[in-house]
Amino acid sequence: MKISVSSYSFSQYLNTVIQSQIGVIKLAKNMGFDAIEFTDLCPTEGVSEESYAKLIREECDAVSLPVSSYTVGADFINADNLQDEIDRVCRKVDIANILGAKIMRHDATTGFKDARSKTMGFDNALPVLAEGCRAVTQYAKRYGIETCVENHGFFSQESLRVEKLVNAVADDNFGLLIDIGNFACADEPSPLAVGRLAPYAKYVHAKDFHIKSGNGMNPGRGFFRSRGGNYLRGAIIGHGDIPVYQCLGILERSGYDGYVSVEFEGMEDAVLVGIPTGLENLRRMIESL
Repeated sequence: MKISVSSYSFSQYLNTVIQSQIGVIKLAKNMGFDAIEFTDLCPTEGVSEESYAKLIREECDAVSLPVSSYTVGADFINADNLQDEIDRVCRKVDIANILGAKIMRHDATTGFKDARSKTMGFDNALPVLAEGCRAVTQYAKRYGIETCVENHGFFSQESLRVEKLVNAVADDNFGLLIDIGNFACADEPSPLAVGRLAPYAKYVHAKDFHIKSGNGMNPGRGFFRSRGGNYLRGAIIGHGDIPVYQCLGILERSGYDGYVSVEFEGMEDAVLVGIPTGLENLRRMIESL
């Protein structure tokens, strides 16, 4: 497994100390990462998304840091027109190709946003979600890009739901970005979930959380609540309560040998402490598998 880092991990610094996403490239290279993942490009004023992607690709090539994945938003059940949303996400595939990424992760939905939320659930959404995901992955094949969705956003968070989606799409070009930590947002044990989903893995996020029981008082700043009411706060990889090492072992035994990307969401300084410490711990975990 090679280790990447999500540009999202540098959010504390973006638009302040680091003026653009291009600025994180050399920083990630100097930290010792094998690749970098970009989340929703934010072009500087007056620059098109295509031109900005070319600038990022040029900078990555200059320092020999490949783009491991491109991550974008999508919502196939709340869009005014499904085909319009499919077309929009396919244009993001074009951007992924400019970046040189061979994996693109897109959302499927965050859930029904209207009255349907009171009577309809994931199974009701599944046919439309599968149609959207299948169309995007078939488009991506022309570039040799694989597509995936993530266990992300409460509605599509737990393993049984995203497995249903992969099975419904039924295309080997489509699979999952397995975020090891995100299962906690749906109060699902990560080893159980990763064990179920490992065969579908196209990409992996290493993420850790501090977890406190919802039976107690809110621990304070930085914590948010899981779907079941527990308290979560982003942690440095190896410092929290997610069994990251155990999950990496499950993936390794399943034959996964792709990228594992650091996604840091903690309160610690990202550049000085959070990201580099997480990288050190993640590297030790992978080397000891």
